[in-house]
Amino acid sequence: MCIKDVVVQNQVGLHARPATFFIQKANEFKSSVWVEKEERRVNAKSLLGVLSLGILGGTSIKIIADGADESDAVDALTKLVLSGFAE
Repeated sequence: MCIKDVVVQNQVGLHARPATFFIQKANEFKSSVWVEKEERRVNAKSLLGVLSLGILGGTSIKIIADGADESDAVDALTKLVLSGFAE
């Protein structure tokens, strides 16, 4: 299992458009991937799950992956979040 803390860089957080990019990236990997805010964990491959967390800019989240390509998944999703989703 691979876990990384990251702070959401874009001002509006993971609203519909960035959340869509996030789940598309998560779906590129075979590993199970989750995103966690505070004590709530959701499937990172689920748009409704990610949106339900209400992640705003400046929020610290955990990206968690478990499987064959777990470190690649966490690294790719961390880079995406740190890029600010090109906003």
